[in-house]
Amino acid sequence: MTAASVSSTSMAPTKRQVWTRTRGLLLALVILVAAGIAMAALRSGDQHGRLDPRSADRYGSRAVAELLKDRGVTTRVVTTLDGATTTAGPDTTLLVTVPDLLTEQQQRTLRTAAANSGGRTILLSAGSASLHALAPGVHSEAPAAVSARTPQCSLPAARSAGDAELGGERYSTETPGADSCFPSDGLPTLLRIDEPGNGDTVLLGSPDILYNHRLDKHGNASLALQLLGSRSHLVWYLPSLGDNSAAQDGTNGNTESSFLDLIPSGWLWGTLQLALAVVLAAIWRARRLGPLVTERLPVAIRASESTEGRARLYRKVNARDRAAAALRSATRTRIAPLLGVPPVDAHSPDALLPAVSAHLPTGERDLMDLLFGPAPADDTALIHLADQLDALEREVRTS
Repeated sequence: MTAASVSSTSMAPTKRQVWTRTRGLLLALVILVAAGIAMAALRSGDQHGRLDPRSADRYGSRAVAELLKDRGVTTRVVTTLDGATTTAGPDTTLLVTVPDLLTEQQQRTLRTAAANSGGRTILLSAGSASLHALAPGVHSEAPAAVSARTPQCSLPAARSAGDAELGGERYSTETPGADSCFPSDGLPTLLRIDEPGNGDTVLLGSPDILYNHRLDKHGNASLALQLLGSRSHLVWYLPSLGDNSAAQDGTNGNTESSFLDLIPSGWLWGTLQLALAVVLAAIWRARRLGPLVTERLPVAIRASESTEGRARLYRKVNARDRAAAALRSATRTRIAPLLGVPPVDAHSPDALLPAVSAHLPTGERDLMDLLFGPAPADDTALIHLADQLDALEREVRTS
């Protein structure tokens, strides 16, 4: 009987109450997940074939590959270092799309094969991580925004193309005979350096002129075709993390990494944003500051339910002192009018105790300890105190 009454108390939330409290959070979570999936789906299409000559996406490069094909230039796509180095030759242009992705050992191997091949090597957005090995004597400076720029150099391909959309990495070098084109604040975003055997290396600060959606802007197509079509064969190197040659690098090819090294930077930023959202939600849902406002309850609540709820809270935090103080205060408030004590003096020992003693037999109990004593030491003592206060109130009423 007791167990049944405990499980069905008014303090136990119903299924409807639980749903009402959590449906807002669940709805927000569903919207967040749906928005993340939608954004990922929208962005994945554009980035799927980035700089891939087989891709017709906005950021793919199929358009320039088709134009080169019409001019008789064959395009071969490779994703391994071996595939890139074995095809190097005087009649070949080697295009490296992400040179910074290569390890130091891969960069040295690629440099050895390309520098003496007599062909052309084109490096896209090469930064400080790869310039020291792939283009010795060249340094990268702060990047610039991509915009239409004038050649301002004597390179025939640049002069015939006219304005082109370049930017990104900017380069500086003291190599004699270098062609510095399309400058930004005095530093070129296209740099051509002569190599032994009639070969050369071309550095493009950004790959924008090769994107499908930008090829028809300004002189982008002309510049791209002249740079990539100077030889009869074009090797389009898309470095891959799955290349076995990367594991041969004793420094950068080390496969032992910490857990944080394996997490993309975007996820770390996402986690930080999610933590900020949780903090803001906690502040939003936290208790409002300010004075308490009295208002009528929308429903009638039984006194027994309120008493039971407050008792549960006291028991949960072991607040026997507050529970005992509430019991004593309520007893003093009820018996004071019965003894002729004014309400303002109901909680004064000097006024209440003599009145109680005058109505009850002396020596039965320590009234001071009962009505104004310390907090009980345990739950048993608290129950005993409640029984004594009830007995005292009954005696006062019947005396």
